[in-house]
Amino acid sequence: MAEDEEEIYDGFRSHFPLAFGKQSKSLTPLEAIHNATARRPSTAAATTTDRQDNNNQGLPSLSSSSKAWLTSLRNPKSTSTSRHRDDASLTNPSSSSADDDVAVGPPRPPPADEDDGGVMIGPSRPPPVASNSDDDEDEDGDGAMIGPPRPPPAEMDDDDSSVMIGPPRPPPTDSDSDDDLAEEEEEEEEEENRHRIPLSNEIVLKGHSKVVSALAVDHSGSRVLSGSYDYTVRMYDFQGMNSRLASFRQLEPSEGHQVRNLSWSPTSDRFLCVTGSAQAKIYDRDGLTLGEFVKGDMYIRDLKNTKGHISGLTCGEWHPKTKETILTSSEDGSLRIWDVNDFKSQKQVIKPKLARPGRVPVTTCAWDHEGKCIVGGIGDGSIQLWNLKPGWGSRPDIHVERGHSDEITGLKFSSDGRILLSRSFDGSLKVWDLRQMKKPLQVFEDLPNHYAQTNIAFSPDEQLILTGTSVERESTNGGLLCFYDRAKLELVSRVGISPTCSVVQCAWHPKLNQIFVTAGDKSQGGTHVLYDPTLSERGALVCVARAPRKKSVDDFEAKPVIHNPHALPLFREQPSRKRQREKILKDPIKSHKPELPITGPGFGGRVGSTKGSLLTQYLLKQGGLIKETWMEEDPREAILKYADVAANDPKFIAPAYAQTQPEPVFAKSDSEDEEK
Repeated sequence: MAEDEEEIYDGFRSHFPLAFGKQSKSLTPLEAIHNATARRPSTAAATTTDRQDNNNQGLPSLSSSSKAWLTSLRNPKSTSTSRHRDDASLTNPSSSSADDDVAVGPPRPPPADEDDGGVMIGPSRPPPVASNSDDDEDEDGDGAMIGPPRPPPAEMDDDDSSVMIGPPRPPPTDSDSDDDLAEEEEEEEEEENRHRIPLSNEIVLKGHSKVVSALAVDHSGSRVLSGSYDYTVRMYDFQGMNSRLASFRQLEPSEGHQVRNLSWSPTSDRFLCVTGSAQAKIYDRDGLTLGEFVKGDMYIRDLKNTKGHISGLTCGEWHPKTKETILTSSEDGSLRIWDVNDFKSQKQVIKPKLARPGRVPVTTCAWDHEGKCIVGGIGDGSIQLWNLKPGWGSRPDIHVERGHSDEITGLKFSSDGRILLSRSFDGSLKVWDLRQMKKPLQVFEDLPNHYAQTNIAFSPDEQLILTGTSVERESTNGGLLCFYDRAKLELVSRVGISPTCSVVQCAWHPKLNQIFVTAGDKSQGGTHVLYDPTLSERGALVCVARAPRKKSVDDFEAKPVIHNPHALPLFREQPSRKRQREKILKDPIKSHKPELPITGPGFGGRVGSTKGSLLTQYLLKQGGLIKETWMEEDPREAILKYADVAANDPKFIAPAYAQTQPEPVFAKSDSEDEEK
């Protein structure tokens, strides 16, 4: 019956190709993919594995082979004795080292002893007795030792130390010590990974040709926007990307203007794009333009009477709660609140307080977590805050005159509304308490900054503060991402992002638990995504594991050529004659190009330029009819020989001035003086 089934199966199988139902290529394991994107081996993981290896080497434990051997014996008493033996060796390392050959050893010796003593003893009990043969020899009482299963561990304890015999409590004490060691290791690991910074792996979203100055990740973490000094905005979608990490759309919001800031709406259905022009733009989620805010009249002096910004924008941010309100700041020295539904007018104009009358640019701006407070960084280094309340105006509620010694590049509120972070061109990061703004809580120095878009960010739990640094000419550090502890106000770590590119923008997404860092220089730019496969979710993990689809023969599409000879001249497609014109120009006959004269003596039937370029000139010169005397005579004499004719028969100028002009007197030849 089985043979008939096999024949039937073979008969059906012969109708299908051999590759039917089989996988042509094995999938790349996920570990290999993450190893390819790994930044460096995790020190914490390395220390824990080393620690475990050391424990395994110093403290004996039952291996899989020894466990299989014990189960094959089916003797629970022998297993208990072996456990007591191992526990005794755990409690006293010196005794374990002394009895390595007897008790601990590799798991293979017990079967070997069984083979040696199986003939002599006979019953099924000998294997544990054979393992204790040395103890039997020490005590010279083989028959006394075989009896109950308890004596072997007791006699080993006698050999090791009399103190350790006591009650049968040492095994639990040893397990307690193991638990203590494990707890200590866990505490150390928790201390090392207390902040759980995802830094083990890294991918780079490339595409920009200059430094990436703007970054925005939507609230779900599926789409990333990056703006650059190359005037473009690139859109990335983690769900649609593969391992090539290519953007699905590229925009140029304002031709010839750098992209300075990007911000998603609270619902992530639209985003704000701020460029170096005076007009901000609103795009939908797919990159289609929804509108552009109006530009103000630059000839009106009072900024409150203008309909919009009159100079380049510096920053902009969407309201954290209301999806119709945005905030922008500009180099014209004003902040403006806009309604997205009305691109022709603004809701509020805010003029910061200045020490001297004039226009000082507002370099950055930000909302607080609830959208009830606005902060602006002024070009003179001051920080000004306004609370949104009925009847509020341009007078700031909090004014810090000398917050920084240079222009401010980034401001950030904490979610509880107590802490304000500020970043500046002066190379410092300051932590401010909003309840006491006279003096900062902490100032972190040695943070070089050369870009006006360098920002600050919080970790999802707001226990860490992170910011980037710029590359200096004489420094060898490169672009760094610095982490600071908010509670202790101290440096936690510095992570190198690029040896040659400066770090500008950074963000730590709460849902993905991934860190986004933008970097670049004058010739390149990219967005670095730092993640950890064990800590992060979705985002980079999705697209890295998705291999690009291979090109197939079916992908080829022949473009159809439509011939319409009766089309009107307006719609008729004229064939390109550029190549035809270039071909005609290269042909000397069709282009009627004159022949170039030959330099030097003639050859090939053509007359050279030394004896006349024309045939008649050549013949006259050869016959002596043309005499070139001008190279041998004096030019002064050649002119003066017509002096008498010109004086006797003047034709042009001389008759009109005959009565007023003096007689020309020519100097005598100084050839005699030159000869002397």
